[in-house]
Amino acid sequence: MASARETGLEAEHLALAHLQRHGLVLERRNFRCRMGEIDLIMRDGETLVFVEVRLRARGSYASAAESIDARKRHRIVTAARVYLSGRAERPCRFDCILLDRVAPDAVTWIKSAFDA
Repeated sequence: MASARETGLEAEHLALAHLQRHGLVLERRNFRCRMGEIDLIMRDGETLVFVEVRLRARGSYASAAESIDARKRHRIVTAARVYLSGRAERPCRFDCILLDRVAPDAVTWIKSAFDA
């Protein structure tokens, strides 16, 4: 049986492959700072896309979408601001990839899931 970390990495690989099939280009994986972490940073044309990948098994306490609460969104936005500091201004958005299992047909992609 795979560890939670291994399963999480597998979910990120699946999310990355899904986004790349839709034309997004990887800029950075697992950006970490004191304020938080961003799973994937992608480019969609000129737009920088900060992606949160959430995997929740069926029957979990909260769904994948529900697990991205206000506190988590704040941490993602703050980490994005750190990432953007000192860089040229460009359009940005926050997307979510939600999975209830690690399988290509289980991917739900929510573009512009929340605002900064």
